[in-house]
Amino acid sequence: MPLLNVQNLSVRFELGRQSFHAVDHASFTLEEGRTLALVGESGCGKTSIGLALLRLVPPGATIQADSIAVRGRELTRLTEREICAIRGKDLAMVFQDPLTALNPVYTVGEQIAEGLRLHEKLKRREAWTRAVEAMREVGIPDPAQRAREYPHQLSGGLRQRVTIAQAIACRPALLIADEPTTALDVSLQAQIIDLLLQLQADRRLSILLITHDLGVVAEMAHDVAVMYAGQIVEYADVKSLFARPLHPYTRGLMRSAPGLAENGERRLYSLEGTVPDLARLPAGCRFAPRCPHAVDRCQAPQALREVEPSRLARCCRALETLS
Repeated sequence: MPLLNVQNLSVRFELGRQSFHAVDHASFTLEEGRTLALVGESGCGKTSIGLALLRLVPPGATIQADSIAVRGRELTRLTEREICAIRGKDLAMVFQDPLTALNPVYTVGEQIAEGLRLHEKLKRREAWTRAVEAMREVGIPDPAQRAREYPHQLSGGLRQRVTIAQAIACRPALLIADEPTTALDVSLQAQIIDLLLQLQADRRLSILLITHDLGVVAEMAHDVAVMYAGQIVEYADVKSLFARPLHPYTRGLMRSAPGLAENGERRLYSLEGTVPDLARLPAGCRFAPRCPHAVDRCQAPQALREVEPSRLARCCRALETLS
C-alpha cells in the first residue's frame, strides 16, 4: 500500500463570474521513503495540489477527489477538526517563502514548540527542548541561542532551515516541500537539498516536491509528474524521464534549461506561446497551441494513458514525435 494515494483530485476556483480548475483530475501515488516531484511552469496547479492535501486552499476554492488516502486513511471523509489534528503531525508542508511563512512577532523557537504542544501535548519546557533539538537536526548553528531570535534576525538560509525544523518536529510521514530552494543562492540550495535527502534517509520520510527546477528534480526525485494547465501530462520514474521524455511539453521544459551548444556557446531555448487561460482552455489537448507536433487529432481531448510500461503521457503522438 502506498503511503499517499490520490485519485482524481480537482481544485476549482470561483472568482467573480469566472470559474476554472487549477487542478483537473490529478491521480498519483507516493511510496514510503521516496520523493515524487510535481514539475511545471508557474500556474500549472502544482502548489494547489499541495494545499489541497492539507485542505488549505484559499477562499473561493473547492476540493473534489475520489480518494486522498494516507496509509489507507481516507482524508476526504475527515472533519475540519480531524484534519487539523493531522496537519503538521502526519502531513507537513515547507512553504515557498520562509519569511512570510513565519510569524514575525514570535521567536522561531516558540513557533516550532507551538506545534509540539498542540500535537504531542508537551509541557512548555519539554516542547522548547524538542524545538531546539529539531533546529540542531536541520543544521542550525547554536540552536539554543537562535531559537530565541525572530525571523527577521535570521538569514534566508537559516529561515528556510527553521521552516523545515517546524515541519519535521512532530515526525510526519509526508513532507510537502513547495519550492524549498527557490529563494536561495546556489550554495544554500545545495545545502537544503542535502538536508532534505539526509532527513529522508534517517526517517524514511516521503517527500512531495513541488518545483519548476529540473536540477532539483534530478538531485532529489525518484518519480516525476509533469503538469501543464492543471493536468498531469507525463508520469515516470526520474531516470526514464530524463533519458527519454515522451511528452512534447516535457521535452520543451528540458530544452529550456540552461545548457551548452555543441560549439561551446551558451544557448537558451524557450517554449513558444503562452500557458492558456484556465478559464478559456482549448477544446482538445491543452498544449496543442504551443506544440510543434500538433495535428488534427490533437484537437480532441487527450487522456493520460500508459504509452510504455510504467510510463504515462497525455499525448496521442508521444512515440511518433521522439525522433
